[in-house]
Amino acid sequence: MNTPFRPRHRHSLRPGGRSPSGPQPAGSVRVGTAAGRWVLLTTVLGSAMAMIDSTVVNVALPAIGRDLDADLAVLQWTVNAYLLTLAGLILVGGALGDRYGRRRIFVLGVGWFAAGSLACGLAPNAGVLIAARAFQGVGGALLTPGSLALIQASIHPQDRARAVGLWSGLGGVGAAVGPFLGGWLVDGPGWRWVFLLNVPIAALCIPVALRHVPESKDPKAPGRFDMAGAALGAAALALLTYALIEAPDAASSAQVVTAAVGAILLAALFIALERHRREPMVPPDIFASRLFTAVNLVTVCVYAAFGGFFFLSVLQLQVVSGYSALAAGAALLPTTVLMLLLSARSGALGERIGPRLPLTVGPLLCAAGMLLMLRVGPKASYLTDVLPALLVLGLGMVTLVAPLTATVLSSVSTDRAGLASGINNAAARAAGLLAVAALPLLAGMGSEAFRSAEQFDAAFGRAMLWCAGLLVVGALLAWTTVRKPGAGPSHPQCRTQCPMAAPTLEPPQP
Repeated sequence: MNTPFRPRHRHSLRPGGRSPSGPQPAGSVRVGTAAGRWVLLTTVLGSAMAMIDSTVVNVALPAIGRDLDADLAVLQWTVNAYLLTLAGLILVGGALGDRYGRRRIFVLGVGWFAAGSLACGLAPNAGVLIAARAFQGVGGALLTPGSLALIQASIHPQDRARAVGLWSGLGGVGAAVGPFLGGWLVDGPGWRWVFLLNVPIAALCIPVALRHVPESKDPKAPGRFDMAGAALGAAALALLTYALIEAPDAASSAQVVTAAVGAILLAALFIALERHRREPMVPPDIFASRLFTAVNLVTVCVYAAFGGFFFLSVLQLQVVSGYSALAAGAALLPTTVLMLLLSARSGALGERIGPRLPLTVGPLLCAAGMLLMLRVGPKASYLTDVLPALLVLGLGMVTLVAPLTATVLSSVSTDRAGLASGINNAAARAAGLLAVAALPLLAGMGSEAFRSAEQFDAAFGRAMLWCAGLLVVGALLAWTTVRKPGAGPSHPQCRTQCPMAAPTLEPPQP
C-alpha cells in the first residue's frame, strides 16, 4: 500500500529549493522582513569600516608620529598609501563585482580590508605601516562599490529608496561617530586600535553576508578588465605623490625629478591606452558630455581642498592648539552632523533650482570656513575660534555635495550612471591624495614641522589660503560651465548620504 509523501518539516523548502534561513532571490527582499534587515546590517557594517577609517586615521596621526618616531612624510604616506590603491582600483572593484558576483567580491573586500587593518595595528615600524595601508586600500576598492550595489541588487524595487535612506542614515551616524571614536581610542588603548577595531566588525560582517545576502551578477558584464589601465593610472599617481612628498627636502634630487617625469609619461601612456582599448576602464567618450567634464573639474577642486583641510586641521588642533586626540576628533563633529541633518533638503533644493547656484555658493562658503580657521592658533577657544569656522564649512558642504553628485549622474545616460559615478568618486579620491602630498610643499612645511607648534601654525595658515583658493576656483568653474541637466531618474542616495572623503557611488542596475 502506497502512502502519500509527507515532508519531514512543514517549511523545510521554499520555491526554488531555498531554505528559510538561506538568502532570498536577488531583487525580492523586502526591507521590513528579517532578510531585509540582514542585508542592511551587512552593507552598513561593510561601508562603515571604510567610512570610519577615512575619518579616524587623521586623528591618530600625531600619535603615530610620536610612537614610530616618524616625520611628516610618513604621516602623509599613512594617508596616501591607502588612497592610492583605493583610487586606482575602485573602478576595477565595481567591475569585478558585476562579473564574478557582488556578494563574493564584497566579502573578499571585507576580509582583505580586515587583514590590512590587522597588519596596520601590528606594524612595528613606519615602512610596514605604509605597506599595510596600501594593502588595506585594495580591500577598500573591493568592498566600497559593493555595499550599495548589494542593496540595489537584493532589495525589492519598491523598497530600494527606503533601503538606501536607511543605509545612508546609518552610514552618516558612523561617519559622525568616527572622529570621536578615533580620538577616544588614541587617548585610551592607543592608536593601533584605530585599525584593530575593523577586525571584529569584519568577523561579524562576513558570516552574515554569506548566510543572508543573495548573490547577484550582471550577465552582460564584460569578461575582460582593463588591468593595464588601472596599473598605469595607479603608477602615475604613485610617482607623482612620491615626487610631491619628497620635494620639500630634495626638490632637485635625481629621484624626485625622475619620479615627476615618470608620472607625466605614465599619465600620457594611460590616456593613449584608454583611447585605443576596446573596453577601457575610463572611456574617453564619456567626457564628450561638457556637463560631466565640468562637474568633475569642480569635484577635483572641492575634494582636493577637503582632503588637505581634514589632513591638516586635526594636526593643527593637536600640535598648535593643544587639544587631545579625543577633543580634536570631537571638534570636527559639527560638519558631519550638518551633512547628516540637511543633505536631503539640499538635494531637494538642487533639484528645484538647478546645480549652478549650489555649486557656486557651496564652495564659496567652504572657502570662508577655511579662512576662518586662520583664527585657530595656540590656546584657541572652541566656541569662538573653531566652531564658527566648522559651521560655515559644514553649511558649504551641505550646499554643494548632494547637488554635485546628482549632477554627475544626470549628465550621462542612465546606463552609464554607475561608470560616471565611479569616475567621479575616483577623481575625488585622487584629488584628496594629491592635496595631502602637495599642500605641505606649497605651504613650506618641513619634514619636522609637526614637531614645532610655531612652525606648523605658520604653515597651516598658508595651507588654508591654498585650500580656500582651490574652492574659489571651483566656484568660478561652476558658475561659468555648469548648467541645469535634463530630467533624469531619481537617485535617493544623492539626497541622503553624507560623504566627506568622496562623492556618493551609484551602483549599476542589476
